[in-house]
Amino acid sequence: MHVCGGDPTVGRRHWVPRGPRQRGSREGNMELTAQSFPDGFIWGAATASYQVEGAVDEDGRTWSIWDTFSHTPGATSEGDNGDVAADHYHRYEEDVQLMADMGIDAYRFSISWSRILPDGVGAVNADGVAFYRRLCKALIAKGIRPMATLYHWDLPQVLQDRGGWANPDSADWFVEYAMAAKQALGDLIQVWATFNEPHCVAFDGHSSGRHAPGITDPGMAYVVAHHLMLAHHRAIAAMRETNAHEDDRLGIVLNLTPAWPDDPSDEAAAAARGVDAIHSRLFAAAVLDGRYPSLVMEYMETFGVEDRIDVDALADAVETIDYLGVNYYNINHIAYDSDAEMIGLWPGVEGAVLATPPGHLTEMGWGVEPVGLTWMLNRITRWAPDVPLLIMENGAAYPDVVSDDGQIHDDMRIEYLREHISAVWDARAEGANVRGYFAWSLLDNFEWARGYEKRFGLIRVDYDTLERTPKDSAHWYREFLSS
Repeated sequence: MHVCGGDPTVGRRHWVPRGPRQRGSREGNMELTAQSFPDGFIWGAATASYQVEGAVDEDGRTWSIWDTFSHTPGATSEGDNGDVAADHYHRYEEDVQLMADMGIDAYRFSISWSRILPDGVGAVNADGVAFYRRLCKALIAKGIRPMATLYHWDLPQVLQDRGGWANPDSADWFVEYAMAAKQALGDLIQVWATFNEPHCVAFDGHSSGRHAPGITDPGMAYVVAHHLMLAHHRAIAAMRETNAHEDDRLGIVLNLTPAWPDDPSDEAAAAARGVDAIHSRLFAAAVLDGRYPSLVMEYMETFGVEDRIDVDALADAVETIDYLGVNYYNINHIAYDSDAEMIGLWPGVEGAVLATPPGHLTEMGWGVEPVGLTWMLNRITRWAPDVPLLIMENGAAYPDVVSDDGQIHDDMRIEYLREHISAVWDARAEGANVRGYFAWSLLDNFEWARGYEKRFGLIRVDYDTLERTPKDSAHWYREFLSS
């Protein structure tokens, strides 16, 4: 069990005045390459099952909550869905070759729960397992390490029909799924994550309702968050006893987004502390310490769900992790508005609203602020210095244009990647325990409620023909890794 004194930065004000975009700095302005990092540092790219696989009705797979949600009128941009997505299910061999051409060390993907267990629990689907075994063997043959995430938001619909993550039995369902996946694939996969971004699962899916299953019940979101944390710890324990290998590394992936006041007022500082408590500290504290921050407990009481959240069960379930995955895209600049409702992504936080970030924005409307990545990595290292960190997602959406030469000259994405890799280097130089970096995303894909309008990929996917075209950023990444 990992025990520490808690986050040493809690309550500290992190107001940064508006001004030019902040960049990572290195003495002498040295040009980084992959060889600037230590031997064994992992370089990779990432995807998620519903975003790339397609083949939603093939080989025994049943619908997930994202199939249901994306087929609901008005739920996604242009009514887009993941029925085909990037067709990775049928084109994985081509995609693996593109990874090999890029020179990455590892590929982080997620497993479709309903492809492995079509009924959510019970009988294992051999055809679903066979796909992931083919994918892993193709990766290993090219010298690429497969790294799997068990849950990237696509709960089987049959389990949602039984109450989904709000059902106390959901932790047991997840443990059964985790054991089935580990038993079936553990000889090929040694690095596993239980969940990707549980904040989004709980609060996007059950409070704001902008993600599947589209529920708007703030109290339920806190209950879901608790069940996710119980499921994580219990699954780690079960997986350590299932098809165990000495090289197994088990962890979780959190989107630890800095929340900084947009101005020096006490109101903005308080709102930012509340956002930080829900977005980041809730999950980091639950994973690392088996507890919830006191501020989060107050919010649970606000919505009358404290009796449904067994803090003793969480403390009893705590398992150590072998690594912590960190997803980083931007800083949340928090302003105070007395008229703001206490619901949405941060239910219970009085007056919290997002302010426009300084500098230029990505197509998602997010600021480009690599300083936040350095800050967060150092913060987590102070909190849990012995836990290795992996950047599991980092990337940007830009309005990619196919030029007359047939290529995609995405210079802004290259600059984004360069600056954020520099920020990782800075964090390591300051003592952060960072062991790897994964670009998001390998492929253009179904970007959840945004549908296909936003492109994050290093490789362009023509959604009419499904043709793949490496962008300039893919060529840059290859050169960076091989230089």
